[in-house]
Amino acid sequence: MRIDSHQHFWHYTPGEFDWISADMEVLKRDYYPADLQPLLEAAGVEGTICVQARECVTETEWLLEWAEEFPFIRGVVGWVPLCSPRLLEQLEAFATKPKFCGVRHILQAESDNRFMMRNDFVRGIRLLTQFALTYDLLIFPSHLCLAYKLAKRFPEQRFVIDHIASPSFMDNRFEEWARGMKQIASCDNVFCKLSGFVTEVSRQDWQTFDFTPYHDVVLESFGTKRILIGSDWPVCTLVADYVDVIRLIGNYIQRLSHHEQADVWGNNAKEFYGV
Repeated sequence: MRIDSHQHFWHYTPGEFDWISADMEVLKRDYYPADLQPLLEAAGVEGTICVQARECVTETEWLLEWAEEFPFIRGVVGWVPLCSPRLLEQLEAFATKPKFCGVRHILQAESDNRFMMRNDFVRGIRLLTQFALTYDLLIFPSHLCLAYKLAKRFPEQRFVIDHIASPSFMDNRFEEWARGMKQIASCDNVFCKLSGFVTEVSRQDWQTFDFTPYHDVVLESFGTKRILIGSDWPVCTLVADYVDVIRLIGNYIQRLSHHEQADVWGNNAKEFYGV
């Protein structure tokens, strides 16, 4: 089974999507399951993990409603107020939803680079472990050292790095990023998504070889049992269509054995998210 471990849906309202800048016109509309379904069929993808795009409980609720309506949505990574004293109550409510499999907070947007070290945030991660929920790390390379400390502190908590930690393919900081990735990969409870990389190139004329050194580091560091595939649709449409993104990753992993490819295509996502 092929599982896209990272895609989004949203009701577009400008005030709630301030990260969508003036030059991202293609994203300034609603994106619903009916829009994605034919793309999945074209790419041979059978299931997805839908990931939050807004930090509000309401979005998590309607993502779960869509997951019940559309069987291809195998799981939802939602948002809950991790730092709230009422977090336990919120998690208990969502725990009744079978497709609620994980949580994400947009750490990239926090002005405090040490946000994930805050006592209230750490308390929230501890509660996720109790509910057997995963946590998606949406971070920049500068956060990798702190994310490593967090993962070491909670060895029973399952973490996954979104978008290979969003390195900039246009600067000369590859070695710094690679060191951080190799360090955090030493934690067996941390997985990594091959996702989100096409939008980091910031140009339309990207080539496959732009990404190969980065994918090589991920493969070498995490191995074939801790890598997931994700499209980051519809954000990926800024520079590439859905089928092209899936094909690009598929072409890269052709070097692997049949069983290893099966793990990366879907088995790892099924294991990590419990879907």
